[in-house]
Amino acid sequence: MQTIVTDIAVIGAGTAGLAAYRAAKAAGKRAVIIEGGEYGTTCARVGCMPSKLLIAAAEAAHELRHTAPFGVHVDGQIRIDGREVMDRVRRERDRFVGFVVRGVDNIPERDRLRGYARFIDNTVLQVGDDADGTVVRAGRVVIATGSSPAVPQPFRVFGDRLVVNDDVFDWQDLPRRVAVFGPGVIGLELGQALSRLGVHVRVFGVRGGVGPLTDPAIRAYAAQAFQQEFYLDPDAKVTDMAREGDEAVISFIDRDGNAVTERFDYVLAATGRQPNVRNLGLENTGLELDERGVPVFDPATLQCGSAPVFIAGDANDVLPLLHEAADEGKSAGENAAAWPQVSPVPRRAPIAVVFADPQLAMVGQRYADLPADSFVTGEVSFEDQGRSRVMLKNRGLMHVYADKASGRFLGAEWIGPRAEHIAHLLAWAYQQQLTVDQMLAMPFYHPVIEEGLRTALRDAQARLRA
Repeated sequence: MQTIVTDIAVIGAGTAGLAAYRAAKAAGKRAVIIEGGEYGTTCARVGCMPSKLLIAAAEAAHELRHTAPFGVHVDGQIRIDGREVMDRVRRERDRFVGFVVRGVDNIPERDRLRGYARFIDNTVLQVGDDADGTVVRAGRVVIATGSSPAVPQPFRVFGDRLVVNDDVFDWQDLPRRVAVFGPGVIGLELGQALSRLGVHVRVFGVRGGVGPLTDPAIRAYAAQAFQQEFYLDPDAKVTDMAREGDEAVISFIDRDGNAVTERFDYVLAATGRQPNVRNLGLENTGLELDERGVPVFDPATLQCGSAPVFIAGDANDVLPLLHEAADEGKSAGENAAAWPQVSPVPRRAPIAVVFADPQLAMVGQRYADLPADSFVTGEVSFEDQGRSRVMLKNRGLMHVYADKASGRFLGAEWIGPRAEHIAHLLAWAYQQQLTVDQMLAMPFYHPVIEEGLRTALRDAQARLRA
């Protein structure tokens, strides 16, 4: 048993943890970073990067099937080799993970501790087992332990036929039939990708949710658009779930009111994520915990109560996105270094993108959070938008929101082509607190999809002046 004394201990070597460690070191403090699992961020190993690899393969297959309207005919059968698809997913995934691991390897060995950490008290940690472990006595602690898939207990009936997104990217081949529970970001992206790669897919949701959308009109349009391509029921009525042999058996009432029973090779639970705090020994601290066992913290400074403990990234479940985790980690590290003087996290414009086809996006304030009668809505349909129609990508509906009193752009929700790019333009406009008039004074090239955004802004402008 050895003891290490340090200014700051960071638990977790993911995106937030690495940012916190680097910020602490940049502030001139002694710091250690502790990791019990594999190195490599959630994004690189099981999140945004491998999912985009699967989506890219699916898009290639989809485009080949839909060339005829252009007068371009692909003769012969399109063959999808599942083993080759998944081999590329894994190889490129491992390459991305390698970049992260090399970054961790550049951290001085004396600052890296391998093993799972548990709190002994507010700022004393036990790393590893009692006999051969290490005690870390820190002045301050940053919790950056990330999150993991949350699987409701009823799904456990499927045994090893139940998978989460982490498991998908280790498949050696594509299965024939997959049921997806949860049409959120992960469920929509993976469900559509698997469907386009020839997998029989059923996507089940609850309470009508589609991705992160809160605008009822946009959500309804999105549901209808995806239902034209694969089975999606955002408010499914599942009557029974069972395991028979190597198959998952699901009985449900379909959208037409028929009782249906289907068998699947796997059930993908895309039912949300939960902070990784269960085994941290937080009960040994003086920190107040919420009903999930997560320390109660100030979202502005990330400090847990009045203790010299900070929580950042997916572990606090505020904004589980890579760029937000990096920002929070940096702020947590800086605040830990400066404690007891702490500063608010400099928040960027909210932005979310779902890489389905059409893509979904949200920027700024959500429709659901805007006070009624305080804003106007500008609308555009992409069905007749010039560039979108040229490319036969003309599916989509956008709503932009503007403040009635000031004309300021408040936010947007939409489904449409190349939404990831428009989302960045709108995020910059929101962060700069631009008005609709100021946004319309910006250049719009022709012919581009962004002209659809101009149409929506013009509609909002007209409503502001009415």
